[in-house]
Amino acid sequence: MSKGNINISTENIFPIIKKFLYSDHEIFLRELVSNATDATLKLKHLIRIGEAKGEFQDPLIEIKINKKKKTLHIIDRGIGMTSDEIKKYINEIAFSGAEEFVEKYKDKIEDSGIIGHFGLGFYSSFMVADKVEILTKSYKKEAQAVKWECDGSPAYTIENIDKDEVGTEIILHISEEEKQFLEADKINELLSKYNRFMPIPIKHGTREETKTIGEGDDAKEEKYTIDNIINNPTPAWTKKPTDLKEEDYKNFYRELYPMQFEEPLFNIHLNVDYPFNLTGILYFPRITKNMDIQKDRIQLYQNQVFVTDNVEGIVPDFLQMLRGVIDSPDIPLNVSRSYLQADGAVKKIAGYITKKVADKLNSIFKKDRKEFEAKWDDIKLIIEYGMLSEEKFFDKAQKFALYPVVDGANYTFDELKDKIKDTQTDKDGNLIVLYTSDKEQQHAYIETAQAKGYKVVLLDSPIVPHLLQKLETENEKLKFTRVDSDFIDNLIKKEETKISKLTDDEKTKLEGIVKEVVPAEKYTVQMEALDSTDNPFIITQPEFMRRYKEMSQTGGGGFMGMGEMPEMYNLIVNSNHPLMDKILKAKKNKEKYVNQALDLAKLSQNLIKGKDMTDFIKRSFELMK
Repeated sequence: MSKGNINISTENIFPIIKKFLYSDHEIFLRELVSNATDATLKLKHLIRIGEAKGEFQDPLIEIKINKKKKTLHIIDRGIGMTSDEIKKYINEIAFSGAEEFVEKYKDKIEDSGIIGHFGLGFYSSFMVADKVEILTKSYKKEAQAVKWECDGSPAYTIENIDKDEVGTEIILHISEEEKQFLEADKINELLSKYNRFMPIPIKHGTREETKTIGEGDDAKEEKYTIDNIINNPTPAWTKKPTDLKEEDYKNFYRELYPMQFEEPLFNIHLNVDYPFNLTGILYFPRITKNMDIQKDRIQLYQNQVFVTDNVEGIVPDFLQMLRGVIDSPDIPLNVSRSYLQADGAVKKIAGYITKKVADKLNSIFKKDRKEFEAKWDDIKLIIEYGMLSEEKFFDKAQKFALYPVVDGANYTFDELKDKIKDTQTDKDGNLIVLYTSDKEQQHAYIETAQAKGYKVVLLDSPIVPHLLQKLETENEKLKFTRVDSDFIDNLIKKEETKISKLTDDEKTKLEGIVKEVVPAEKYTVQMEALDSTDNPFIITQPEFMRRYKEMSQTGGGGFMGMGEMPEMYNLIVNSNHPLMDKILKAKKNKEKYVNQALDLAKLSQNLIKGKDMTDFIKRSFELMK
């Protein structure tokens, strides 16, 4: 037996490791299983190139609990270590990393999660164990098996032992305060969380299964015991897209999200090896109009080891509404979010994912436009959000982002402009895109526009005001106007003007009567000569004011730093409607007629309720008498 002290100069390094190495002590199991996986894969590689003899058979990592001895065992059949290698890799390299770690973070230990590049994975054991043993035998010919032991102080011992199988067993003597890690359910939970897709089978105990032997009356059930393998070593993202069918992608989605019952709409298989390594599968779920969207659905892995489901800074913000897996060895395993966001490789990864998603969507659109159109309502929020937040995605999305019109047709932006350029260009050369945010509520205005031969686009997601602002900025002489923001001839101004049936004096008198009844703090009265068949009163809300309000409600400020705007509407009085003549000539009930027409206009905009609704109903019956 040989004894020694780990060569460190920093005082009290073990208490620091034990307390501050990771913010979450459960990480130790991920680290040790990752090390066991690396050792196993290294042996596989050495056998393949002829540097190790034998065949790579039955690779396995086993986790055992001995509650009586209060020990947790991590056993692999990997490359193993010699006595010299233990001294080098355990006592020297890792602890030189530990010294650097403590030196860098001793004054700001709260940031000590940033330790991926210090090589300290093995020493996370001491966060949960009072003593750690390593029993190991190297693959090298005639290698002597050895045991390393350390009780959480710089002192260690190494001695020769008998061990038949090549590989390593780590034995953790779990401390009293960490005894939760001696519970099978807790270990199962951690293995499922961090290691369920690792490339080497991981055994944790056994389980019983039942099979039927024989047929008919002779059939009987027989129970048998098998290894409880908790992971899937070859998940879908590790395979080539050409080797997978649509059903394989759906099955993997169910494996990732067993409690999610809806099928995904699309999947995007990521597979790149230059200028960085990245694999993964992203799924488009159904997204509702609700802006309270749950993120943290994409899982980040490094070489099939789970890292986090908070992918902020790695995946572009708008794609965090997707689900799926991203795996990249170029993303450090243990880093802070601020480190990730500043890392150059990570930024390139985010850019690649954006490009890949855009290209895939365009491919789906071109391959089966009908299917894409059928799913547009479920994915439009993600795409519109991407167009707002990522300039490169905005450019690419012009090819497949849809603008559905209320009659059921779907157009890309260029198709829409081409479709309406002859009918919806105003006298100043502006192309006016009429849109509705609610087909039912704005039905009367839509009908009026359609009667003129105009197309009305349905844009009803909550971020539309922001998107319209961007589209108008990007396209000179193009304006989006909601169909109820003015009467139709004012929305698309042509050269012709309507002649009023009233004299100037009659119009002035009529305006006075209306203003006496209509509250000035809420309505701006606007006298217009419209068709006699148009409504007598039309309530509109200017595009500018309404859009500002909507943008403020969904974030993004508003315009020019202005504060809260009052609820103001335009009341358009149709001077050519027969009711106007009746109001002017009436000896009584002038106010009733004005109030009735106003309430009918409010009713069409869903603006009448409470006492106003009660008064409207009473007045309606009185006027019918």
